[in-house]
Amino acid sequence: MQIPGHPSYYTPNNGILLQYSQVPVQKLPAGAAPHCTALHCVPIRTPLNFLVCFLLSCFAAMVGPSSAGGRRGVRIAVVGDGGAGKSTLIAAMASESFPESVPPVLPPTHLPHNLYPDSVPLTLIDTPSSLAKQGTRNEELKRADAVVLTYACDEPVSFERVSTYWLPELQKLEVKAPVIVVGCKLDLRDENQLVSLESLTTHIMQRFTEIVTCVECSAAKLYQVPEVFYFAQKAVLHPVGPLFDYKRHALTDRCVRALRRIFVLCDHDMDGALNDEELNEFQVRCFNAPLQPSEIAKVKTIVEQKVPEGVNSIGLTFPGFIHIHNMFLKKGRTETLWAVLRKFGYDNDLKLRDDFLPVLSKHASEQSVELTGEAVEFLNGIFRFLDTDKDRSLLPAEVDKLFDTAPESPWNDAPYKDAAEKTDMGYISLNGFLSQWALMTLLDPTRSLANLIYIGYNGNPAAALHVTRRRSVDRKKQTTERNVFQCYVFGSKHSGKSALLYSLLGRPFSNNYTPTTVEQYAANAIELKGVRVTRKFLILREIPEDGLSEFLSNQDFLAACDVAVFVYDSSDEYSWKKSRDLLEKVVRQGELTGYRFPCLLIAAKDDLIPFPRAVLDSVKVTQELGIEAPIHVSMKLGDSSNVYNKIVNAAEHPHLSIPETEIARKKKQHHQLLHHSLIFALVGAAMAVAGLTACRVRAVKKNSTA
Repeated sequence: MQIPGHPSYYTPNNGILLQYSQVPVQKLPAGAAPHCTALHCVPIRTPLNFLVCFLLSCFAAMVGPSSAGGRRGVRIAVVGDGGAGKSTLIAAMASESFPESVPPVLPPTHLPHNLYPDSVPLTLIDTPSSLAKQGTRNEELKRADAVVLTYACDEPVSFERVSTYWLPELQKLEVKAPVIVVGCKLDLRDENQLVSLESLTTHIMQRFTEIVTCVECSAAKLYQVPEVFYFAQKAVLHPVGPLFDYKRHALTDRCVRALRRIFVLCDHDMDGALNDEELNEFQVRCFNAPLQPSEIAKVKTIVEQKVPEGVNSIGLTFPGFIHIHNMFLKKGRTETLWAVLRKFGYDNDLKLRDDFLPVLSKHASEQSVELTGEAVEFLNGIFRFLDTDKDRSLLPAEVDKLFDTAPESPWNDAPYKDAAEKTDMGYISLNGFLSQWALMTLLDPTRSLANLIYIGYNGNPAAALHVTRRRSVDRKKQTTERNVFQCYVFGSKHSGKSALLYSLLGRPFSNNYTPTTVEQYAANAIELKGVRVTRKFLILREIPEDGLSEFLSNQDFLAACDVAVFVYDSSDEYSWKKSRDLLEKVVRQGELTGYRFPCLLIAAKDDLIPFPRAVLDSVKVTQELGIEAPIHVSMKLGDSSNVYNKIVNAAEHPHLSIPETEIARKKKQHHQLLHHSLIFALVGAAMAVAGLTACRVRAVKKNSTA
């Protein structure tokens, strides 16, 4: 039951045109029009403009199975009232004939892969209508890739239940699959009550956006039966939702962003237009068929007629490029647009597929991922390119422009939104720019790599990221090769944790207090002066006091920590005691899990009168734990005591300033004692064996002499 290639076209009132292939079927009585609505489709009686058809054929001649998104099958659940014609519809599709009788519920029906052009097999699932088997039906609906919702054309009540019962039920079950509303038994409808399908379905399609197509068919006449499942398969393999914004009647923002990236990649000479050679290369890459010079000329003529700014003296501009793909969509050629997107690595969410993102997997939780020197150099070049006024900072609009080719700007939301140094005007410096990338790579390497590719990185993706050495190995070797250090910031409320983060970002001190309820980050570059100046990136991660227990319940929570600081208000007794308790908890957790790291105490608000007991106790605690004395800072006075360099210095010496509790110290001494005892025992045993051997040798010599 292969579908021939002669298309039938329907135009909707929202500007989208649906194309599908028609199977030769027995005609309905004279005067009965085809009943199909896809996104509010109604039949048209005028032929398509010849040049438009030519344009579509030029760019979509070779669309086939490769555009199906790699799916191995499509599962379609068929639901509806009892007697609506569900089982008969499935049976007619499978047998190409009208069955005289069918069982109440058919077993799963498998259709061959070569039935439709995408060469993807279909599985049709008949579902029971009775309340007794509602659980079975609901499970099938949740598993379905698409839902065919049926009603009987000769029963108005059946159609009413589509919107009053079935569609609300699907929403209640949170079924995310696209829905195709299908009117069965079209041959039984009273000819005196012919009604436009559009007038029937417009209201429910506006109310229920999950409906992608409405079609009426007749299993008895074999009329538009294959079309039903073609539409269902197409809704899954080539979905309209990610591409078209129904409210704006235009391409979605994410689709435009993806096409902009594709345009930029094809514009090799970066002159803002695709010349004939670049346009032909795009055609061959996507459709495996070149364009003749005369065809390219006609394409540009068509575009220029509709969008004058779509063509210039060089070639096809981005508005023209968008117009072509918008035309594909409006003519129902979603498979053509998806063929282009998938050739450039996009999935159904219009993000790069995993096979385009070979992120190096971390071998252990105490390893992290950083950008390589090659990737950092690329970002330096991007920054210089965007900094057109050469003021060494980027405007927010310039940063947004950078991510015009990404699905969205990754820095508009937490934890990145306020995590880098910016001026009062919102400008970001080179250090802030690189710090944002360092933070994103640390927290989400896959997202970082994807955005590198989105903005134009064309090197080997595997060479953009680097997996660091284990932190435990760094401690043993007493050195580290890391360029990005993550510092956990603990402390009580009102202790000054947030002020420590804001100062790293160059923000002025504020007396306004806002309690930290969720973790937040601050990242910036720290220059270390020595034989030569080196740049490291410091990331402060503030841990809310109330959330510590939840964090510590994760056994690997401390694995990513390079250094921890414990902040307390030096003028407040409670703040000091709370920070001391937090220090003890974290140290014990580190000893239990094996994740150990340098720790520092920070006595904040040094501009206030210190709490005497805190001064004495803090010195005593640091001595007992074997860590450095507290660092006194006053962010209000701008006195940071070079605390950020000290944090980085502690991270660069991972074997120092590691606190050790009395219990751990005794345990260590016990192990050392056992170790020494074992050595003594082994030495004694060895000496005994040696002595016994010597005695035996002398005895043997004595006997041989005698």
